[in-house]
Amino acid sequence: MSAGPEPSFLQQACVYLGAAVVSVPIAKRLGLGSVLGYLIAGAVIGPWGFKLTGANPDDVRHFAEFGVVMMLFLVGLELRPSRVWSLRVPILGMGGLQVVMTAALVLGMTMGFGLDWRLGLGAGLALAMSSTAIAIQSLQERGLLGSGGGQAAFSVLVFQDISVIPILALLPLVGTAAKAAVPGAPPAWQQALLVLGAVGGVIVAGRYGLRPVFRWMAGTHLRELFTATALLLVVGIALLMEAVGLSAALGTFLAGVVLAESEYRHELESDLEPFKGLLLGLFFIAVGAGIDFGLIARKPGLVAALVGALILLKGALLYILGRGFRIDPAQAALFACALAAGGEFAFVLLGFCTQNGVLTGENAALLVAVVAMSLAAAPLLFVLHEKVLSPWLMPCSARGGPRREQDDVHSDGEGGVIVAGFGRFGHIVGRMLRANHVPTTVLDLDPDQVDLLRKLGIQVFYGDASRLDLLHAAGAERAKLFVLAIDQREKSLEIVQTLRHEFPRLRILARAIDRQHAYELIQLGVTDVYRETFGTSLEMGVDALRAMGFRAIQARRAAQSFQERDEASVRELAPLWGKTDEGEYFQTARKIVASMEDEIRKESGPFHSDRGWEPPPAPKRVESVAAPG
Repeated sequence: MSAGPEPSFLQQACVYLGAAVVSVPIAKRLGLGSVLGYLIAGAVIGPWGFKLTGANPDDVRHFAEFGVVMMLFLVGLELRPSRVWSLRVPILGMGGLQVVMTAALVLGMTMGFGLDWRLGLGAGLALAMSSTAIAIQSLQERGLLGSGGGQAAFSVLVFQDISVIPILALLPLVGTAAKAAVPGAPPAWQQALLVLGAVGGVIVAGRYGLRPVFRWMAGTHLRELFTATALLLVVGIALLMEAVGLSAALGTFLAGVVLAESEYRHELESDLEPFKGLLLGLFFIAVGAGIDFGLIARKPGLVAALVGALILLKGALLYILGRGFRIDPAQAALFACALAAGGEFAFVLLGFCTQNGVLTGENAALLVAVVAMSLAAAPLLFVLHEKVLSPWLMPCSARGGPRREQDDVHSDGEGGVIVAGFGRFGHIVGRMLRANHVPTTVLDLDPDQVDLLRKLGIQVFYGDASRLDLLHAAGAERAKLFVLAIDQREKSLEIVQTLRHEFPRLRILARAIDRQHAYELIQLGVTDVYRETFGTSLEMGVDALRAMGFRAIQARRAAQSFQERDEASVRELAPLWGKTDEGEYFQTARKIVASMEDEIRKESGPFHSDRGWEPPPAPKRVESVAAPG
C-alpha cells in the first residue's frame, strides 16, 4: 500500500501551530510550564502519535533549530562585559566545576563499565550541558531569575555556552583514530585551527564591522529594514559556521557577545524576540515529535535508568556546588532543579561526536533519547521544587527565596531610571542622573545623535521607546522612574499610553512641548509634567523685571508666585481641554488669567528688607553643546 501524499508546508504549519495553541495553555494551567506543553504537543502529533508531521519530521526540526540559534544570539547580547565580570566567581567557579566534574563523573562511570574512554568523555561533555531555553524561560515565567538560585543557574549556563567553543575544538583531537579512517576528512589539528579561526573571524567582524552597518540601516528610519538586517546577521553567521563544520548556535552566540555593548543591543533584542519565541516553540515541538519511542520501547529499562541517573547525579552535584558557594538550601535546590536535565547543546555535541568518530551512531541515538526524555522531565523538576523542596527546605520564607539586585545594575539602568530622548532637553536630565550615580538606561531613535553621544562617552542605546518589547528589554518592569523627554507630541502620548497600561506602577516624568500637550499628558494620568520652555521663560522674566528696576528678591518672588498659579491653572484646565464645547474652557481660562494677574499685582510692591541683598547679575545662559538639536 502506497503512502499518502506528503503534507504541504501550510498544512504542517497549521498542525504545529495548532498543537502549540491547544497544548501550551493547558500545560501552563496545570503548572507544567510552556516548554513541557510544546514537548507533549510534539509527541502527540509525531510519528508515534497521530502521525501528523509527515514522514520526516527532522525537516521541521532543522528549521525549528533556528529558534535555538536566535535564543543564543539574544543570550549573548545579555553578556555585557560588566555583567560577566560581576558574576566572574560563579561563572568560572560554579560553571567550571560543574562542567568538569560532570564530565569526569560520566567518564569514570563509563570506564568502570569497561567502555571506551572516548565514549565516556564525549558523553560526559554533552551531558554536562543544561537547557538554557528551559531554565531561563521557566525561571522568568515564575519570577525566579533574579533569585539567588536563578542567578547561579544563569552564571553556570553562561559558562556552559562559552565552554562549547573549546569543546568543539577538543572533540576532533579526541576522535583522531576514528577520524583517520574517514575519506577526505581534514587532519585533527587542521580542524581545530579551523574552529579557532572561524571563532576569531566572527569576533573581529562583529567588533569592527557590524556597528557601521547598523548605524547606516538605522539612518533609514525603516523599522522593517533594521529587522531584516538583524535577521540577515543571524542567518549569515549561521551559514558561515555550518560551512566550516561548526555549530550555527555557537557562532550567533559569539556575535551576540560581541554586540553586547553596542548601542543597538536593545533594538536587536526587541526585533528578534518574536521570531525567537515562535521558532523556539517549534523546536521543542520538533524535539517531542522526534523522540524515538521505538528505541525507548525496546530498551525502556535502560533509557529510564540513564535518565534517572543523569537527573539524580547531576542534580546532586549541582546542589553540592550551590551549598559550597554559600547558597541557602532552598535556592541551591532551585539551582539544581533548573540545570539537572540535559540541554540543547547536547544535541549539537552528540552530532559532532558522531561526525568525528568519538561516538557510534547507536550510542549517539541512545543518548539523544536520554537527553530528550530529560528535557521532557525538566519542567516537572520546577514543579517538584515549587511544591515539595522549597516549602520543605525553607518553610518560613517566601517561595523562591529572597531577590537581589543585579550586580551590574549601574551599567544598564535596571531598577533605576529609563530616559527616552536624549536631545537638547533629555540629555540634561540624563547627565545629572549619571553624574550622581543613578542607574540609567537611555533610549534615543536618532542614530546620528546616538553616534555623537557615544563618541562623547555617554552610553545611549538606539531604539523606539514606544515599542513594548523594547521597554521590556530596557527593564521597564524593574525601573523606578521613566523620564519621557522626546520632542514628538504623538509619539510621547503613545509611549505614555503603553506605560500606563503595561507598567502602571512606573512613575513618569514627562516633557510637554506646549501647554496643550501638557493637558493631554495630564488627561492620560501623568502627574509630573514639565513644559520644555517654562523654566527658561521664568528665568528670562526674572531678568526682565530686574532690568526694569525690581530688586532681586522681588523678581524671584514674582516668578515663584506666577509659577505656582500657572501650574495650578494647567491642572484645573486640563479636564476641560479637547471637549466638544470649548466655551467652558475659554470662560474658565479668562477667569483664571484675570485672577492670577490681580493676585500677583497685589503681592508686588517695595520690599524694604532686601536692600542689602542684591546678587551680581547671573551669567548669560547658553545651551549645552554636548547634544545639539
